[in-house]
Amino acid sequence: ATAFGPTVTSFVQPEPVPNPQDFVLWSFFNSMFCNPFCLGFIALVFSVKARDKKIAQDPAAASTYGRTAKHLNIAALSLGIVGTIILIVVLAVYYNNLRVRS
Repeated sequence: ATAFGPTVTSFVQPEPVPNPQDFVLWSFFNSMFCNPFCLGFIALVFSVKARDKKIAQDPAAASTYGRTAKHLNIAALSLGIVGTIILIVVLAVYYNNLRVRS
């Protein structure tokens, strides 16, 4: 004789995999518009590496590459903004001196 009773099924939910950021769009923007010393392009390379590692299910390496890309993006954007401000000030002083001499 077979007894049919309630069946107990246990389900273990896997730990959520952290989703490290890769900063590809920010790196692309910096490589096109703010690229002093090629920092934007280098950040784009690290961003693509971070995305590849994320797809390959290696969150530790993806996080490391993403962090490096973030730091390079911050440096590229900061240097780009400072360089633009210096360029505007130099051009304003130059044109002001031209106008005074005329």
